Amino acid sequence: MLLTLSRLGVAPRSVHRIRLHLPAHARLTTSVLERPQRDEDEETEYWRKRKTEWKRKQGGQTFLDHLIVTVRAGKGGNGCAAFHREKFKPFGPPSGGNGGRGGDIYIKPTSALTTLSSVPNRVIGHAGGHGLGTWQNGRNAEPTVIHVPLGTVVRELPREDPRAAPDEWETEEASLQDLDYHAKQDKMRENRWLHYPRFHEANTYRDSFKDAEAALYKQERERRYERRQRQILNPIDLDLDTEEDGRTVDTTNQALGQRRVDSLGHLIATGGEGGLGNPHFLTDVNRSPKFASRGHEGERITLSLELKILADIGLVGMPNAGKSTLLKAVTGGRAKTEVAGYAFTTLNPIVGVVRVSEDGTFEGSTASQSIHDETNAELVAEREKMERGEYAFALTRNQALNQSDDPYGHRFDLFESFRFTIADNPGLISGASDNVGLGHTFLRSMERALALVYVVDLSGPTPWRELGVLRDELEQYQPGMSHKARMVIANKADLLGGDGDPQQVEEAKEKLRQLEEYVRTEMLIPPSGRQLDVVPTSAKYSQNLQKVVSLMQQYVIEQRTKPLD
Repeated sequence: MLLTLSRLGVAPRSVHRIRLHLPAHARLTTSVLERPQRDEDEETEYWRKRKTEWKRKQGGQTFLDHLIVTVRAGKGGNGCAAFHREKFKPFGPPSGGNGGRGGDIYIKPTSALTTLSSVPNRVIGHAGGHGLGTWQNGRNAEPTVIHVPLGTVVRELPREDPRAAPDEWETEEASLQDLDYHAKQDKMRENRWLHYPRFHEANTYRDSFKDAEAALYKQERERRYERRQRQILNPIDLDLDTEEDGRTVDTTNQALGQRRVDSLGHLIATGGEGGLGNPHFLTDVNRSPKFASRGHEGERITLSLELKILADIGLVGMPNAGKSTLLKAVTGGRAKTEVAGYAFTTLNPIVGVVRVSEDGTFEGSTASQSIHDETNAELVAEREKMERGEYAFALTRNQALNQSDDPYGHRFDLFESFRFTIADNPGLISGASDNVGLGHTFLRSMERALALVYVVDLSGPTPWRELGVLRDELEQYQPGMSHKARMVIANKADLLGGDGDPQQVEEAKEKLRQLEEYVRTEMLIPPSGRQLDVVPTSAKYSQNLQKVVSLMQQYVIEQRTKPLD
C-alpha cells in the first residue's frame, strides 16, 4: 500500500524518523518521497548527453576527449620488527628492515594515441615491498606511466570540486567519524604501527613509543601542510602538446655498462615512503625497540584530462555541409570518415593527412577514385562488383598504378615535400557555445588548430547566414577564436561548371556572388581587416580542390614560421 506524507500527517523533515518504524515496502516508498525533484531542464539535458554518448560509441567509435581520472600513488611497504638470532647469540640487536617506497605515477604524451578511451578512470600505483629480518629492506615499487595522446591538457581538480576524490587523510577521517576517542586512537595506531608479537599492549605504555608516535604525527602534519600549500599555490596544470624525445638524462659522462635512463614523463603523484624498521627507534634508553612503523599512503589526486586535437587546419561547418567528403577527397580516401546524407554523420573528430609534392600536386588528386559518394552507396556498389566476379581477374592497386601514365602512382612518398593535417569535426549548430548539439565536444577540438576553414553548403537557400552563425558561435565560445579563420569553402557548387538547368546555374552563381559580398563586408578579421578567401568547390566530384590545398598549405607555412609571442 502506498504511503504519502499527508496520510502520515508529518512534516517532510521528520520522514527519516518514521522510516525506522515502517515495513520494508513502505520504506521504499518514503525513500522516493525524500528524493529531491529534478528540474525538468536538467533531466532533459542529462538524457540528451546520455543519448549523445551512446550515438558516439556506435560503429566502433570510441573517441573520448574529456575524462576525470582518480590517481592513487603506491603505498610504502611496512617496516619490520625483528631481532637478530644466530648460534651463541640468543639476544641479538634489532634487525628489522625498512619498507620499500611506493610507486610514483607519471603521465606521458605519445603520438601513438588519438583518444582518451584507453586511459582508465582509476590509476593505482604499485605498493612497495615490506621489510624483512636480518636488515633486509623492502623493494621499491616500479613507477606507473599513464600514456595520453598529444594535445592533452591535464589539470588537478581542487578539493572543493565535487568530482574530486578524498585524499588519504580525508579518507581516514571519514572512517573514524563514528568512533569514540579511545577507539579512534586504537584505529590510528593500528594504521601506523606494527608490534613485535605479544608486545602490543606493553609498547603503548612505554615513553619511547610515545615519543616516536609524537614525532610521526608531527611529520604527518608537516607533510599535509606542504601538500595543501602545493595544491593551492602550484596545482598541476600541464599542456602536453609536444612528444618527449625519451632521453632527458645527460649520460655523456656515465660509466660504461650502465643503461641509459628513459624519460617517464611528468610526475603527478608521489608514492608513499616506506615504513621504518625497529633499528631506527634504537636509543640509549630503549635498547630493544619492539615496534616498527607502517608505510605511508601514496598521494591521491583527481585529474581532469581534456584532449584538444593538434591539427593544422580545422574544418568548421554546419551538419551535412560536406566536410567529411572534403576530407576524404583531399586525402585520397585515406581518412576513414563516414559520408551520408543526414545531419551529424560525424560524431567524433577525425584527422587526415594531406601530402603535397613540390609542384603542388596532392595525393588526393592522384587517386583513382574521383567521385566520392555516400559510404553506404560505395559499400553496396563494392558488394555488387564482388558478387558479379569483377575482381576475379582484376589488377591489384599497385599493378594498376604501375601500368598507368601517372608519374606519382603509389610512389608518392618519393615526391612528397610537405604535409599537413586536417581535422573533420562534428557539425556546428546554433547554440553550440551553450553546449547544444555536440557543443563543447566539437568546439574544444578547434582551439589548437593553426587555421580554421569555414565550409558552407552553396546548394542551401542562404549560405551566408550559416557563415554568420558559425562565426558567432566561435566568438561566444572563446573570444578571438574566429580570428583564426582564413578561407570559406562554398561546397556542393556542382552547377557552377555550367552543366544542368540554365536557371539553376544562374541561381548558383548569384548565391556565390552574394556570399562573396557578405564575406567582403561582414567577415573582415580585426584588427588588420584581413579578408577571407572564398573558393567554390565540389568535394563529391573532386572539383577545384587544387586551389583549396594550395591555399591551406600557404596558411600552414605562415603559421609554422610565425615567431612565438
